[in-house]
Amino acid sequence: MARSEPPSDIKDVPASRPAAAPGSASRRGIGTSVLLIVATVAVVLVAQQALRLLPGSLNPFEEETKDRSGPVLLQSIRDLSRYEAASGNFQVIVDLEKDAKFLPSAVRGSRTLFVGQGSVSAYVDFSRLGSGAITVNADRTAATVRLPRAQLAGAALDPEHSHVFATERGLIDRLGDFFSGSPNDQRQLYVLAAQKIQEAAAQSGLRERADQNARLMLENMLRALGFRTVSVQTAAQ
Repeated sequence: MARSEPPSDIKDVPASRPAAAPGSASRRGIGTSVLLIVATVAVVLVAQQALRLLPGSLNPFEEETKDRSGPVLLQSIRDLSRYEAASGNFQVIVDLEKDAKFLPSAVRGSRTLFVGQGSVSAYVDFSRLGSGAITVNADRTAATVRLPRAQLAGAALDPEHSHVFATERGLIDRLGDFFSGSPNDQRQLYVLAAQKIQEAAAQSGLRERADQNARLMLENMLRALGFRTVSVQTAAQ
């Protein structure tokens, strides 16, 4: 029995492909968005570095500094009654690191090394001398002085010798610095450096040195005034 042939006008139909997974399209979209963001950040950073190499007249982002400050106004004058008996110079390296909780430091974070140099003065406040702090004998040949303990003034940082030594920033921080109005805000670094210098001064024996110098100064002054016996005592700590 003869087999029937299929009609010649019917073409072979290709096998159907398996349907794509429902979440594959969304994953491809997220991956594309991430790549676009990374590419945009990279382009901005490269453009920023390239613009920094241009001369000032050709760089559209070059800053021009103009001092439009007004005259200095004297607000008050305060009389001082203290003797500055000692001063210490200090230097500290502040290592300040900021990290995001769920992002690597290469993406979000910064680390700054700051060299802070400043001084702290120790002084004796003569205005704290109470009644009876200075006693003199009848023939004015012996004198006794009771001084208060020396105190430490606040740390004064030297802006000419305090500077950022090195800094590392993630991509997001670099991009933020590029558009920020104050990319080099160093206030926190100065505050930390001043605090550390103040703590070091309190442990350095600077107050004891000031007490000793104040006693020696008063002894020499009173002897020059004719007192043969001089006793300068410092209050207990």
